Amino acid sequence: MTGTVRVENLSKTYQVRQRKGLLKSQKTSVEALKGVTMEVHAGEIFGLLGPNGAGKTTLIKILTTLLLPTSGDAWVNGYHIGRQENQVRASVGCMLMGERGLYWKLTGRENLEYFGALYHLSPHERRQRALEIIDLLGLKDISERTVETYSSGQKMNLAFGKALINDAPLLVLDEPTNTLDVPSASELRAIVRDLNAQGKTVIYTTHIMTEAETLCDRVAIIDFGRLLALGTINELKTSLERSQVTRIEGVISSKAVAAVRRLADVEQATRTAKDGGDLLTVVTGNSHQILPQLIAVLSEAGAAIQKITPEEVTLEDVFIAKTGRTLAEDTRER
Repeated sequence: MTGTVRVENLSKTYQVRQRKGLLKSQKTSVEALKGVTMEVHAGEIFGLLGPNGAGKTTLIKILTTLLLPTSGDAWVNGYHIGRQENQVRASVGCMLMGERGLYWKLTGRENLEYFGALYHLSPHERRQRALEIIDLLGLKDISERTVETYSSGQKMNLAFGKALINDAPLLVLDEPTNTLDVPSASELRAIVRDLNAQGKTVIYTTHIMTEAETLCDRVAIIDFGRLLALGTINELKTSLERSQVTRIEGVISSKAVAAVRRLADVEQATRTAKDGGDLLTVVTGNSHQILPQLIAVLSEAGAAIQKITPEEVTLEDVFIAKTGRTLAEDTRER
């Protein structure tokens, strides 16, 4: 592999303590990554898609040398993450922890200049770069205020600016629109597109399906530490071209969902809440042939059906087919 980022059979296991009674605890192993192999091409926006707790942030922290893997190898911009960590850090712009990576007693401009100093920019360079970022992100009105006075969205914008300070060829953005309102999130994505058009490679982690579908050139679906699928949006959708999706709205119990899953032609069936009721997404081989069975099984299980809609395959349907659940579910709860 010769990409900007190369990952070969990467695994990470944590040793954590679980409480057992009031006074006792025991160690247990948690596999955050399980043999991940992939490549990020130069000049693309590469999405890491998965729910909270899927392993996205662990992978990002390993690629930016904040964590050591338990096994496997990775190279970033041609540098090995274990043997050339200083070169890796110098060639990457990171937004990993959002507002928690900022110094709240410094102003926005002082934060940017401070992190510029850490990247060994000269005083003139870091002042100039800070002003350019303040202008780019529209932070001029708040740049001389201390960060502790910022709103959550303003802190996230400044954290994004911090990732740009060293003008690195690779940007790593971990949930960058978290806590942003809709207009601010849209503006940030537009800036990411512009930076990519200027030649920067972007790794973009998200658990928001529409972000991945509209922004990324290729997407990797990660869940429970495993890489389940990788490709362009069209490639992932095409992987389900023989499958069809039916969405059923109403009041649908767990018993009814279980009955649907037992049908021979049902590949996946996942229930989510919607407008005070339930939305059942069913992936099947032939929705028209199986529809009478679906209706019969749901009725026998006491479901109240309000609406049935056959639809084209979406990226979320791919995720459901690969994982058996929706992106809204939290992996950490399992």
